[in-house]
Amino acid sequence: MSATGVSLPDSLEARYTDVRQRVAAAAIKSGRKPEDILLVAVTKSAHPEQIRELMDLGHRDFGENKVQNLLQRQAMVEEYMARLKVHSTSARGRGEDGLFGSKSKVELGPTKNAPASLAQSPVRWHMIGHLQRNKVKKIVDIVRLIHSVDSLRLAEELQTIAVRREQDIEVLIEINASGEESKQGCPLPAAIPLAEQIDTMANVKVRGLMTMAAYSDNPEDARPAFTRCRELFEEMRTMPFAGRKFNILSMGMSNDYEVAISEGANIVRVGSAIFGAPTTGEGAEADEDD
Repeated sequence: MSATGVSLPDSLEARYTDVRQRVAAAAIKSGRKPEDILLVAVTKSAHPEQIRELMDLGHRDFGENKVQNLLQRQAMVEEYMARLKVHSTSARGRGEDGLFGSKSKVELGPTKNAPASLAQSPVRWHMIGHLQRNKVKKIVDIVRLIHSVDSLRLAEELQTIAVRREQDIEVLIEINASGEESKQGCPLPAAIPLAEQIDTMANVKVRGLMTMAAYSDNPEDARPAFTRCRELFEEMRTMPFAGRKFNILSMGMSNDYEVAISEGANIVRVGSAIFGAPTTGEGAEADEDD
C-alpha cells in the first residue's frame, strides 16, 4: 500500500514508471515540462538490489537522510559500478543535466541501460535529512546537493570544510513551513537573514529552499505548507543574494509530491512509492525524517 492507502504495483519497475508518469502529468498540469522536475529516489528503506535495479533502469539521483546510510549506499554503488568495470564518480561528475547543468530530455518511463552506459551519467547523491556539524566532513565529497541547512552554525562548518578542500558546496535552506516542533528547519522569518549571512561565505552556495509538510493521509493537507514555502522562495528570488542559480524548490514526498509540484516544486523526494512500503516498522511518513 502507498502512503495514501492506494495499492502499489508489484514490481519496482512498475512503481517507478507510475511515479515518473505522475510527476510528468503534474508538471504538465502546472504549466511546465516533465523534464523540469527532478525526481530524487529516497533509499532509506531500499534494499541494495533495488538500488542497483533502479540504476539499471536509468535513474541517477538518490537521496539519504542519515549520514551512515548514505556512506554505506554510496560505497555499494561504487562497488557495483566497479564490478561492471565502469569508471565514474558518484558526486560531482560531468554530464549533469537539468537543474545542475545543461538541459536534457527526461523520459517518462524507465529505460533499461546497458551496464557500460552507467559511466556516461554518474550517480548523484542528495543529503536530505538533518545534518550534524560533526559529520559534515564525511559527506562533502560524496553529495551533489545538501537539502537540509537550517542554521548559521551548520553553514559555517560547511564553509570551513569547503575552504580546506578548495571546493564549493551547494545547499538548500530547509524551511519549517508546517510549524511542527518535531520538524527540523529554519523558521520562515529567519530564512532571509540566514541566506544573507550565507551569501557572505565564499564557498557555500544557496541554490534554493526545501521543506517537509506534516504527514497526512490526505495529500491536500500539505498544500498550505507548500504554498508558504513557495511564496517565500519567490520573494527570496528577487533579492540581491539570490542570483541566477537560486532556482531549486525541493518539496514533496511519496504521499504528497503531486501537490508539491502543483505548488512549484522542481525537486521531489520519493521513497516508499518507488521502493515499496518500509518493512522495518518505520512509518510511511518517515521517508526522510530523522
